[in-house]
Amino acid sequence: MKRWTNLALFVLLGLAFTTGWVAFFYSTAPSRVSLVVHAVSGYAIVALTPWKAVIAAHGIRRRRPGWWASLVFTGLVITSVLAGISHSTGVWLWIGPFSAMEIHVGAALAAIPFVGWHVIARRIPMRAVDLSRRSLLRAGTLAASAGLTYGAGELVVRLLSLPGSTRRFTGSYEYGSLQPAQLPVTQWLFDAVPSIDPSAWRLTVRVGNAMRQWTYPELLAFDDRVQATLDCTGGFYSTQDWSGAWLGRLLPAQTVHGSIHAVSLTGCDRRFAIEEAGRLLIATRLGGMALDPGHGFPVRIVAPDRRGYWWVKWVSSITIDDLPAWWQLPFPVQ
Repeated sequence: MKRWTNLALFVLLGLAFTTGWVAFFYSTAPSRVSLVVHAVSGYAIVALTPWKAVIAAHGIRRRRPGWWASLVFTGLVITSVLAGISHSTGVWLWIGPFSAMEIHVGAALAAIPFVGWHVIARRIPMRAVDLSRRSLLRAGTLAASAGLTYGAGELVVRLLSLPGSTRRFTGSYEYGSLQPAQLPVTQWLFDAVPSIDPSAWRLTVRVGNAMRQWTYPELLAFDDRVQATLDCTGGFYSTQDWSGAWLGRLLPAQTVHGSIHAVSLTGCDRRFAIEEAGRLLIATRLGGMALDPGHGFPVRIVAPDRRGYWWVKWVSSITIDDLPAWWQLPFPVQ
């Protein structure tokens, strides 16, 4: 049972981590599917906790090398799981300046080096018995039990009308929709709000050898509008009215090849398929008012059906090149 428990936890941790990040890729239905698997994995981890606690206690008593790292690893996993459950039910969304989602994700990231250490130091070689009928039955029973627990939990959340019953399919909570003053100011990772002089700022658009620099007043003259939902990976979503210029208007006619590479003044960047040019808004205004620095002044990208980290702020250049749209890291490094 010890061996099976350790192997099951290793698989479940990998599944929970992977599905959690996959859910961040989308602001559409696939996010929901991934989050269901993510949640079921978390409940399965909780179900195995009593058996793992016995194993861990034995190792601590023996003072095996690195026992303290195992203890820290366990603490981070428990913190991440509890914060995830707190966020999904809505019983606890904030502690000081940190949201339950930030703690959930932060603890998972902090656990990564300990996972690597644990795999190396506590290596468990695969054996034929690991795929035996008994092992598969155990895995099926665990998955079914975790799935039922997840379903029961969702039912309880709705019957008790807990805040979690109102969350979006991405797991995010509504905040300040159609009230621009209440839209939270967030940055991706270590991005800092830059100070920009609009008279000196230019948006550089490059297509092959052609280049055009747009001034702030020129972009303000456009009044294309869209109502779009900003779904932040920090755990909130907000629907707002945005206006500016459709990116397709800023490109030469018949630009049909390559991909769109948008870069922020801070270095944050994202790449989009060229087919999306007509759906990407170079926003200059939020709710009819000019963007403020925290929301991306002078211009930001509004990318409907994309999570918040795609909505590049403080855009300084847009380049159409021959690289495919998928030629980028899954998330911005800035």
